[in-house]
Amino acid sequence: MNPTIKLVVASALLATSGAGFSQPLVNTPQQNIIQLTANGVVEVQQDLMTVTVSTLREGSDANAVQTQLKQAVNAALLEAKPLEKSGAMEVRTGNFSLTPRWGRDGKSSGWQGQAEMVLEGQDFARITAVAGKVQTLTVNQLSFGLSRAQREKAERDAQALAIDGFNSRATEIAGRFGFSGFTLREVSVQANDQGGGPRPRMMTMEARAVPSGSPVPVDAGNASIVVTVTGTVQLK
Repeated sequence: MNPTIKLVVASALLATSGAGFSQPLVNTPQQNIIQLTANGVVEVQQDLMTVTVSTLREGSDANAVQTQLKQAVNAALLEAKPLEKSGAMEVRTGNFSLTPRWGRDGKSSGWQGQAEMVLEGQDFARITAVAGKVQTLTVNQLSFGLSRAQREKAERDAQALAIDGFNSRATEIAGRFGFSGFTLREVSVQANDQGGGPRPRMMTMEARAVPSGSPVPVDAGNASIVVTVTGTVQLK
């Protein structure tokens, strides 16, 4: 999918002589200074999926609960690991916890444990098929994000847009005030990710919503990579 590119440029503020700025250049007159902010926005489809499958076990004996959790995870790994493929789907264990349960009288009434396995990669069909195939663990969380390559490319594109917008706006303002150009004084560049919802987009899934052996239904959304260029220039 080709990225959708948007450019947003904030308004400029003309500073008069005597206006203060952080770390001004030495021996440079504080006049004809403007402060600008330009945003470069690139929207790309999320291409990384993370599915967490887990199980809960309860019992009066901590060792017995722990053994049950280990058996469930080992069985899931035996099913998933043979289908692992670098980049497409990576398999790893997740959180493993065992905690006591307490009764109203303040005494221990047993033990509760949880174990997880994580499937992550860019082959959505492979991941959803494996998540639905695993018998001993059920899906409890699914999230989308951006792969490193997708994120880095989007940040480069957004950065180019932001810098071009900053320079274009500074040139336009300089001309309208009767100046021939400008000199860059200070500048900062910041990038952030604005996904469609929490970052990365997440949804919790009930185990009963995924019949055994059926692929998990998914629908990836878009993420917006925003690069902001902020700085001051002196008109000349």
